[in-house]
Amino acid sequence: MTASSPYALIFDMDGVLIDNTAYQARAFQLLFRDLGLTTNARRLLERENGMPATKILETVFTSDVPKKKLSTYADQREFLYRTIYWDKRREAPGLTNFLQAARAAGFKIGLGTGSGLDTIGYIIDHLHLRQYFDVVITKDDVDKGKPHADTYVLTARELGVAPEQCVVFEDAIVGEQAAYKAGMRCIALSTSIKPDKFQAPLTVIKDFIDFTPEKVMELLEQHPEIPKPSKQMAKRQYMHV
Repeated sequence: MTASSPYALIFDMDGVLIDNTAYQARAFQLLFRDLGLTTNARRLLERENGMPATKILETVFTSDVPKKKLSTYADQREFLYRTIYWDKRREAPGLTNFLQAARAAGFKIGLGTGSGLDTIGYIIDHLHLRQYFDVVITKDDVDKGKPHADTYVLTARELGVAPEQCVVFEDAIVGEQAAYKAGMRCIALSTSIKPDKFQAPLTVIKDFIDFTPEKVMELLEQHPEIPKPSKQMAKRQYMHV
């Protein structure tokens, strides 16, 4: 199969290229323990995974915290995450084969993540994945992270592909909403949340084994309409209980 006109596949990183949500949650939980917070990190990430860490941390405090202090906390969380994940870095099963097949099929490929340059280097360079991406967009390239559309809009623009011909691979609710706000369709991965938590993905996969570019084209033909974003699902507020 060769894509008859330009199509693009845009990937989130955490929970998509790698199955690391449990380690992210553990790092947040260790930080919360150190700060004396009782927030449940797994529940927090179920709602807000995909957003920059400082934005996630904003929602767990009952009073305003200076941005400089939030950045310090985010750096601490990043150190904890890298420490516990260091020897666990593995690409999602079947990922490289899928990326190679997508490239051969004529797809353009982009990475659009809420992580910073140093963090993505820690993953994609260690795993030798950068070679497969035509464009890499990080939190430092946009004013507003997910669930805003900026990350995916900019990725598509840099790839030179219209939004309606882009498919986003996401594991998070806010990322799925960002895709719909950008005018794109979404394929979800069930690495972080249960399949029924998503709004309207083309399909839900657990990894890239047995998944092919041909299947992507079939799904696009079967689902020509782009879902409207859900205002309720894109809400950032994390309710304390």
